[in-house]
Amino acid sequence: MRWSRVSSLSWLLAVLPLSSGASAQLTAKRPQHHLPAATVEAPLTQREKAAQLLNRCTFGPRPGDITAVMKLGPDAWFEQQLNPETVPDAVLEKRLEDYPALKLTPSQTAIDFPRNQVFRKILEGKETYPQDPALASVYQVLETKYAHEQQVRKEEQDNQQTPEQQEAQKAAQKKQDQATALVVSEQILGMPKAQRMAAIFKLPVEQRIVLAGSTPDPQKKMLIADFNPHEREIFAAMGGGPDAAHVVQSELQQAKALRAILSERQLQEVMTDFWFNHFNVFLNKDSDALYTPAYERDTIRPHALGKFRDLLTATAKDPAMLVYLDNWLSIGPDSKAAENRQANQKNAQRGLNENYGRELMELHTVGVSGGYTQADVTNLAKILTGWTVDRPDQGGGFLFEPRKHEPGDKQWFRQKVAFQAGPNGVAEGEAALNWLASQSQTAHFISFKLAQRFVADEPPPALVDRMAKSFLSSDGDIREVLRTMERSPEFFARKYYRVKVKTPLEFVASAFRATETNPANPAAVVNVLKTMGEPLYQMQPPTGYPMTADHWMNSAALVDRLNLSLTLTGGKLGNTPFDATHLLATGLLAREVEPVKSPVRRISVEAGEPVSGREEALALLEQMVIGGAVSAKTNAVILKQIAEDQASPSPADSTQVLNTIAALILGSPEFQLK
Repeated sequence: MRWSRVSSLSWLLAVLPLSSGASAQLTAKRPQHHLPAATVEAPLTQREKAAQLLNRCTFGPRPGDITAVMKLGPDAWFEQQLNPETVPDAVLEKRLEDYPALKLTPSQTAIDFPRNQVFRKILEGKETYPQDPALASVYQVLETKYAHEQQVRKEEQDNQQTPEQQEAQKAAQKKQDQATALVVSEQILGMPKAQRMAAIFKLPVEQRIVLAGSTPDPQKKMLIADFNPHEREIFAAMGGGPDAAHVVQSELQQAKALRAILSERQLQEVMTDFWFNHFNVFLNKDSDALYTPAYERDTIRPHALGKFRDLLTATAKDPAMLVYLDNWLSIGPDSKAAENRQANQKNAQRGLNENYGRELMELHTVGVSGGYTQADVTNLAKILTGWTVDRPDQGGGFLFEPRKHEPGDKQWFRQKVAFQAGPNGVAEGEAALNWLASQSQTAHFISFKLAQRFVADEPPPALVDRMAKSFLSSDGDIREVLRTMERSPEFFARKYYRVKVKTPLEFVASAFRATETNPANPAAVVNVLKTMGEPLYQMQPPTGYPMTADHWMNSAALVDRLNLSLTLTGGKLGNTPFDATHLLATGLLAREVEPVKSPVRRISVEAGEPVSGREEALALLEQMVIGGAVSAKTNAVILKQIAEDQASPSPADSTQVLNTIAALILGSPEFQLK
């Protein structure tokens, strides 16, 4: 059952006052340790070291992962993760077969999943349907929808209907469409499975529209279940609005959720998430709907553990970045392309665009305190003029246009950048990128952000300095910087143990991983992340999503997390099955290797009281889900909640009790930390 905000807050207020640093972090403050100094500084146990490594370098440990890392050794496990190509990932690869659109080039994506501009051109007679019959059928549906949408808008402007009348008209049309779709879907379902899609293509276009867009469940689920992945894409394209790009967006978001939950190459996925956030682009900015899948696939992930200069250059030349920060529109004020600006009104508002030049220094390399001036921003923008995109609406690639490139030498960062004419002008920008990648300010800025992601919101300066030194000595080798971090005493210091607050993505992924729950409905996971404030690939500012506790921890966020936990463990998150009994059985078997230790169990034994079955179940589930110490306060509150539920007029059965225990563990303050 989904808790009300009041009951959720009451429960959270009961468990929030922890004696360790957890409560302080959950209220966006620095951790306050009230234990004797000798206890606070005690080294982590081997189990705690394994938990620390998994919590920071993965999207959360699964049952058995901590024991596996202890057996292999933290350094050996980390080395495996630094070389993801050596780690088999068959389960994830199988799941990703459901998303064929993510393998397309941007130009093919533009054809197979056309945007509104295409249908406007078709209506104007500037474009024609594709030759492929299946694709032509999709285009026909989308063009009809586009024309209908334009007509509706015109009618809404012309008529005098009240908003209530308009809503009533839409409701009546929806009811009629559903009735028609039900009849047509029954006809299609009566055909052999192999013939259904061909039969859909032969339907009149209006019937195709209502079938794909208005078929109610369970008929729609039955239809989709029998389609192959590509057929599901076609059906989804016809079923959405007059823009098929939503299909690719949905696949991209679902695939990210699956990678976080299922991938065995966890460090690569964590670093891919880190670098995408560092070099953020906004999926819904102009033609970035076409470019973002390839941006992550071909630019971010392959370079996530390589050389920083290679990653920097790849992002700078990627159409997704060029479109997002408008560099593709930038024209040198004295370039040949600028000569006709005043004569051509279309280009009159275009000129030098400083967006990318500014963010390249402030957010991507040397940082806001990196020593540059406004003049440096302007001149870097001039250096990068001509870096543009070939036919962005059609998914074209990087293009350097000499006629847009600003002529003349430029003064930048107290050095002269010699002008290079013609096609060689691209070398000016490449040299600037290489110079930025080699600077000590960049080394420190990148090392600080990595330490902030993996160690603490306020990382220790000595660690950052060591990582920066490794960055410079290895020519920006990201693997070497991460090795320096993982082998540092600070990484495994008790002061930094379980003090990082999980972002929504980390929390949701870790909940699935900790409970060994199969993400059977990744679309539901994507919707939950949107509700929790982290819609995937949709951060508009170039800063990306924040990594620190103050941005993610407040009472409303904690209520959302507890409610998500109850929804997940109740099997109501997109009907994703949840099995607490399997988790409990796993915990029982693990006791032969790792004895369960729980504050509740310890307190009961010390008091000479017998340990109840609820206490035993709670201790086992805590060990499996959290993998570390849980406060006596949290345990007491959970047991009290279970007792109150059992005392109600309609007590839950044993499975429901276990599900509720699992939910409260996931919603506990301890599980919010990594």
